[in-house]
Amino acid sequence: MVRNGIDCIEKYAHLFKGKRLGLITSPSGLTAELESTIRVLHERFELAALFSPEHGVRGDLHAGVPVDDYEDPITGVPVYSLYRGDSKRLTPEMLDQVDVVVYDNQDIGVRYYTYIYTMLYAMEDCAKAGKPFVVLDRVNPIDGVTVEGNVLRPEFRSFVGNYPLCVRYGLTAGEVATMANAETGWNAQLSVVRLEGWEREMLFPETGRIWVPPSLGMPRFETAMLYSGTCLFEGTNVSEGRGTTSPFEIVGAPFVRAEELADEMNRKRLPGVRFRPVYFNPTFSKHEGKLCAGVQLHVVDFRALRPLETGVRLMYELKRRYEQFEFLPPVRENGRPFIDLLGGDRSYREEDDEEALLERFREESRTFSERKRTYHLY
Repeated sequence: MVRNGIDCIEKYAHLFKGKRLGLITSPSGLTAELESTIRVLHERFELAALFSPEHGVRGDLHAGVPVDDYEDPITGVPVYSLYRGDSKRLTPEMLDQVDVVVYDNQDIGVRYYTYIYTMLYAMEDCAKAGKPFVVLDRVNPIDGVTVEGNVLRPEFRSFVGNYPLCVRYGLTAGEVATMANAETGWNAQLSVVRLEGWEREMLFPETGRIWVPPSLGMPRFETAMLYSGTCLFEGTNVSEGRGTTSPFEIVGAPFVRAEELADEMNRKRLPGVRFRPVYFNPTFSKHEGKLCAGVQLHVVDFRALRPLETGVRLMYELKRRYEQFEFLPPVRENGRPFIDLLGGDRSYREEDDEEALLERFREESRTFSERKRTYHLY
């Protein structure tokens, strides 16, 4: 079994002993025996504060719901929000409570999953305050080799994309932290508690670990594999499956004809995936309470699957087929359409040639693959 950083902290005890620790974590912060990182640090060292990312320290909040400050009822430790309506940052007052900030969240290796920016914001804040920052590293569940998609443009930065990464970036959280610390010149006092037994080619089922949903919308490994492609539908009026038992595995809308769409997508013979017509009624989020039709994506070969390309081709098919298809209007942040923030540029709205788009993405992926190799820790 692969050992995550939390399973190896006995070798790094000097980073924690005699220090007031502040921990950024969520329900995915667990040992191989499913003991929470909160409990481990509380019992072995001095846990002085918890810092909550999106979804809450205990995982009880839906996507986008602001997190409040409170006292953790289990440990009695104060919980400070890093997902406030007005800020996602550590404040000087928060940092005054701790000597070291520790990060332990299961990332999924996709640019628009917000945990990675909680980590980078916190590391930058610690660098400015002169506080050490420790990443308890975890496996990249969708492997540390495969890269897909374009690199985020600086003018499209937001909390769903705040660093020039490809969509599927093939790095662990510790490696992303190492890259950012070097490339930005933050010079944070960064330590990475490394993985043991992980090989870059591994997919999550090969690690021997138990899948614990890192957020409510990520119930299965299959969801994580598809997310880099199907999350794009969050920027459209098509449901990405939130409000069903299969978020990011189901895509549809009231105006879609399910059998027609499934037949066409299967004719494309995209690698590693099959499409099944599906009908669903979301219990919350987009099209709540309305009957939707669409497709469910079934992964038949995880190695062959290219989820971003799959999502792009599905989006372009919906654009061609249904005049009701729309991109959602701008959200508050930067005043840009959400699809631009997810996409990292304006391509999805402005590029009509999907083949040209995908070829550009492949070239950017090749360049990023070379860039990231410098920061491999494994």
